[in-house]
Amino acid sequence: MVGAFCGRKPYPTQNVLGAIDFDLKFTYILSDWKGSAHDALVLKDAIERPNGLKIPQGKYYLVDAGYSTKVGFIAPCRGVRYHLREYSERSPTDYKELFNLRYSSLRTSIERAFGSLKGRFKILASRPFFPFCTQVDLVLFCSILHNFVITNGGDDLILFEEEWVNQNLSQVGRSVREQRDEAREWLQKRELIAKDMWANRRV
Repeated sequence: MVGAFCGRKPYPTQNVLGAIDFDLKFTYILSDWKGSAHDALVLKDAIERPNGLKIPQGKYYLVDAGYSTKVGFIAPCRGVRYHLREYSERSPTDYKELFNLRYSSLRTSIERAFGSLKGRFKILASRPFFPFCTQVDLVLFCSILHNFVITNGGDDLILFEEEWVNQNLSQVGRSVREQRDEAREWLQKRELIAKDMWANRRV
């Protein structure tokens, strides 16, 4: 049973999916998956829930390299530099690198939000002895309090990868070809965004 909670880290964890806005407030949290669950499976569950993650009309989410580019979600370009520190000594040399650089700059927001959440509520950084269902509620409760603090002020507002996993990810009523075509369309969308960034970069 403990093994199901062990993912990339050597100790039991939860896999928490969070969406945030530019104020570092959580707009969506899903916290009831064990640490070994693949990120793509957790995202699929979040989208398919009746009151799950919704994509605002005409918008999309930036997701990290653990996900794939698909309808409403854009991941970084693969096979090129990805992290901010990789650009410290050499500027982007093409549109994909420029896209990843700007993407990575925005991605720090999610890291800051989770860092602030865990810094503010130390119980989330510990290894709790509570039952799993209680741990799930703790994440949700702390996220709500985090948003409350940001909205209402306080002296601690900020503390300081293209293929989907094929197993268990088929969408009911839609063919694999339809899903592949949609993913291809969104990859092309990312290409257009990246090329536009490159064409309009400041020299």
